[in-house]
Amino acid sequence: MDRFFKFSERGTNLRTEVVAGLTTFMTMAYIIFVNPAILSTEGTGLSAEGVFVATCLAAAAASIAMGVVANFPVALASGLGLNAVVAFTLILGLGIPWQTAMAAVIVEGLIVTLLVLTNLREAVLNAIPLSLKFAIAVGIGLFIAFIGLKNAGIVVLDPVTYLTLGDFTQGPVLLALFGLAITLALVARGLRGGLIAGILLTAVVGMVLGVVPFPSAVASLNLDTSTIGGGVLALPDVLQLTLLPVIFALFMTDFFDTMGTVIAVGQEAKLLDEDGRLPNAKRVLLVDSLAAVGGGAMGASSVTSYIESGSGVAEGGRTGMTSVVVGILFLLALPFSPLVTVIGGACRSREGRTGPRSSFLPLRRPRSSSSAS
Repeated sequence: MDRFFKFSERGTNLRTEVVAGLTTFMTMAYIIFVNPAILSTEGTGLSAEGVFVATCLAAAAASIAMGVVANFPVALASGLGLNAVVAFTLILGLGIPWQTAMAAVIVEGLIVTLLVLTNLREAVLNAIPLSLKFAIAVGIGLFIAFIGLKNAGIVVLDPVTYLTLGDFTQGPVLLALFGLAITLALVARGLRGGLIAGILLTAVVGMVLGVVPFPSAVASLNLDTSTIGGGVLALPDVLQLTLLPVIFALFMTDFFDTMGTVIAVGQEAKLLDEDGRLPNAKRVLLVDSLAAVGGGAMGASSVTSYIESGSGVAEGGRTGMTSVVVGILFLLALPFSPLVTVIGGACRSREGRTGPRSSFLPLRRPRSSSSAS
């Protein structure tokens, strides 16, 4: 294992890598709550349980592949920003069936893979200024923040001003504000796992107050695999001229989404060369692009590299073993689907009305949404 992952060469050991993997997982585990909440929004046709299973499986496969194939300490999961585009722009906005939307993710992932194999993506990675990579991710972050505020009921549509403040007397809105405040406070204090802690605390408070329903069970081995393969079966439906703009939009988002993350994590891990380039960039980018294909095939939206991987690197992670540990932890989360889908699913007020499905959406960089989201 030392020879395979180059522990000695990079000044690390197995214990350090395991701790780094656990740290990275804790900072990105919110995606197992948030991705089902976004993709199972009413009207998409996707079940929260199915998206949860797909999210864990796709993240586990991609992270383990990144560790074994590229030996790079970056973990992958469904990208915030990308999943919002799929749910709100493609499925709800354009009325595309979720299977066709996932097929579009597969196609754009294949296009990105082709560009990696022809070395074009690596050339673009080396050519684009780092500030522009960060700026792209910031734009995605603002998009995610707006969706979070809207789904939480903090802002609502207004026929005159287009947007206005929501009804702050409603339980789901107050719970969302509490969750946002407590999560921001925990993250600002530098608490490791602050995001996941904020989500869990908000869920507990919501259950106590009756805003969030109690789970019927904590764990279950009866996993919902309804989303897996839907995008593959719908591939013939996506190969039409009218969907080219859709595929192009996903392609542009995914193509640039990884750039800043790879460079930022590589710099933190001191794996860049003297010119600021990642020596093993092609393998890293290839795994990332194939992960997008796998995410679409699983029904989990596009899977991409996470900037949160930097937290594990800060704990000493320097090799792909960090990513492998993250992948294993995603697999271990699978039995807890009943608990996760209640926390990440719809809130219901005391009157029984369905409230915002993404009340627990963290106001944070997507990505990884990527680098800087």
